[in-house]
Amino acid sequence: MTATPSTSESVGLLVTEILGQLKVTNNRDVVRHLLTTALAIAGSNFERLDLKIASDSLRELSNAFKVFEPYHLQRKVTLFGSARTNPSDPTYEVATEVAKRLAEHGWMTVTGAGQGIMQAGLEGAGPEMSFGVNIKLPHEQLANSIIANDPKLVKMKYFFTRKVMLIKESDGFVIMPGGFGTLDETFELLTLIQTGKAQPAPVVLLDAKGGTYWLEWERFIKQEVVSRGLVSPPDQSIYLITQSVDDAINELVNFYRNFHSTRFVGNRMIVRINNPVTDEELKFLNDDFGDICQSGRIERCDPTPEEVTDNDFVSLFRLSLQFNQIYHGRLRNFIDALNRLAST
Repeated sequence: MTATPSTSESVGLLVTEILGQLKVTNNRDVVRHLLTTALAIAGSNFERLDLKIASDSLRELSNAFKVFEPYHLQRKVTLFGSARTNPSDPTYEVATEVAKRLAEHGWMTVTGAGQGIMQAGLEGAGPEMSFGVNIKLPHEQLANSIIANDPKLVKMKYFFTRKVMLIKESDGFVIMPGGFGTLDETFELLTLIQTGKAQPAPVVLLDAKGGTYWLEWERFIKQEVVSRGLVSPPDQSIYLITQSVDDAINELVNFYRNFHSTRFVGNRMIVRINNPVTDEELKFLNDDFGDICQSGRIERCDPTPEEVTDNDFVSLFRLSLQFNQIYHGRLRNFIDALNRLAST
């Protein structure tokens, strides 16, 4: 007698059939997991609200991925700040200027698409160099006129999916003074970088000349957070506080002077760089940053088989280390050192 397939076996067969019909070849393992999870949810007794959250979130992310995908190799900066900032406020002019200057360097600007600082940034960048990731709110958050009818505008229901896109898609961040939402975005961004849940990236906390917003924020961080050991002193390297647009531009652009990106393969961090390091420079890196290695040393390496399979920037040079993941502040210092090497 033929045994009846179990539910899990039936789901597996169904997923295999769907993958075949769709002719999925790229990232087939990830797509299989995605479909299996969706079918498991469908067969559950979750409440309708739970199902709607899962469905809406996936749809929002899918739509956003489609908008950003054609531009995935172009450098982008996300500009955070208050929707309530008036055009007469000095920070409005600063936001416009920094986005304009970055556009001249080939960087696109991503904002929440609302008014205030968000509109200032898009004014500076111009429509061709602008993205908007708008949140649907009952007030205060209609897309501004610069991005309202642009195909590079994404509209989202949930703050968490919106923040995923604002952080995931950018290579650097400029944060202007703002309210609860801006502070929430600031702390989440710093937390993601501090814990390695986001790629290392430059973060600039920018104010107008004579402004005290970020200076008072820094005073609180130093006196009430760092002093109690709640944040390690090197973690302050993750961000730069400035009132200079020139300094902001240099912080973002120079971050990628030599450093390109990181990827974990097994228990080793692969650091992709634009230029090879000399033997003397490699010794310097090990002498000065051996503490970020959980064991072993910083070494040169070729593209790993996993990177070759994914065609993941295989033309770049590489360093490999067993990174101790409590040292992301020191990792930023390491990246700065890479960018200052004489061979670059």
